Amino acid sequence: MNFELKKLFVLLALIVCAGNLSAQTYTYTDEDEWRAYDDFNRVFLDTKNSKYIYRDHSARATAVDRWNGAAAIWCQAIFYDMAVNAYRRAVQEDNATRKTKYKAAAQRIYSGEKKQYCNFDFDNNNTNTGWFVYDDIMWWTCALARAHEAFGGSTTSYPYRSEAERSFLRVWYGSAKVGDDGSYADPSRGLGGGMFWEWQPIDKPKPHKAGDFRSACINFPTVIAACLLHKIVPEGRTEPTTDGRPSQQTKEWYLEKAKEVFEWADRTLVSNGRVADGIHGGGPEFKDHLYNQATYIGACCHLYLLTGETTYLTKANRAASYVFNSMCSSYYLPLETGIEQGIYAAIFAQYISMLVYDCGQMRYLNYVRRNIQRAWTNRDQKRGIHNANFQSGATRETDQVESYNASGLPALMLMFPVGNSEGSSIEDLPPLDNPGESASAVYRMDGTRVAERMTTREMSALSSGLYVRNRKKMLVR
Repeated sequence: MNFELKKLFVLLALIVCAGNLSAQTYTYTDEDEWRAYDDFNRVFLDTKNSKYIYRDHSARATAVDRWNGAAAIWCQAIFYDMAVNAYRRAVQEDNATRKTKYKAAAQRIYSGEKKQYCNFDFDNNNTNTGWFVYDDIMWWTCALARAHEAFGGSTTSYPYRSEAERSFLRVWYGSAKVGDDGSYADPSRGLGGGMFWEWQPIDKPKPHKAGDFRSACINFPTVIAACLLHKIVPEGRTEPTTDGRPSQQTKEWYLEKAKEVFEWADRTLVSNGRVADGIHGGGPEFKDHLYNQATYIGACCHLYLLTGETTYLTKANRAASYVFNSMCSSYYLPLETGIEQGIYAAIFAQYISMLVYDCGQMRYLNYVRRNIQRAWTNRDQKRGIHNANFQSGATRETDQVESYNASGLPALMLMFPVGNSEGSSIEDLPPLDNPGESASAVYRMDGTRVAERMTTREMSALSSGLYVRNRKKMLVR
């Protein structure tokens, strides 16, 4: 068979495969999305004796504490975020029945979580139901601040804003009771900037040193939390006069610190949209984690929306493109199998939706919907839960599924309403451009140069066919 004929067969095969993919349709509905969230709660939320916290996996009968069936303290914050998101979606849909239902559910979960975790005493560092890592606290800061946004002014029963602010400042300045000097790596103290991940030892902390671990999972949630607090604290506060550990700060202070921490973390931990896990004092330690990409996207989005500076939006797009182009297989989200890592897709849902809807970056919508459809198709039909393996086969009725893993499908569904996509075709998705990428020459298969400089997005305007760019074959349909 000659070379030209081989090329024709390859091209035809690619077109047929693409055609088969396009023939698939979205099969889930808005009602299915609500049912997926209700199924998640039915399987994992421990409601016995009005407890209202989440179990760590589907075989657990009860969630007692860290050592006995309760999901991790920081993951409980993500599950609470989902409860708040359910209420927010009901508000957006103007569904009175669901607004009442999910507001009540969120309040019960909030009360249950608060009772379980030392009445949100963030100075209690017991290692069972207390607070002993900075990022555990900061995930709750974000969740509580979002609860204030959703449910309005603080009350005695639901003091979301004061708890969010109290938890943030405990992390920033440290705790007089615990004895740590705070997460903030104050440059004026020679600590270099950014946020430290932990204090050690837990019971008798030593002062931080410049080489102590500063992770993405504390730095970018800190930026998000500071942005949220900037939005919700009152105008007109006076600056604290104490040099110690103030109990509140001004709106301006929160935005200033959000920008400061972001500048350090972006410069130190990010390379062209790829987020490092952290740094111990040498160079950044690059290992891809979906939740780090997610919180970086979220930090960028918050700062873009608050400042209007488009550089933040460009950075968010780079990070999102890196996820789909470099971390996914056929654009299906990765699953990490370490302890509690199944929660990463739920965190990604929170912030990729912000990039899509709040920042108007609709280019990612079909990439997300493809993942939702895959998970919906492969869920355990009886229990209605999915194991977060977007790239692989079905979740079986006999599988023991962690709540962390199962959260991905309902979290994505809550944040991405079906709208008018039900029954529409699943598109053959092209690689996403990395914003700011340099344009490259494009050639036909016969070696003829089509353009001296062209990005992958610009290639979509070319006539249908197979092309070569950066030594890779690319099909334009």
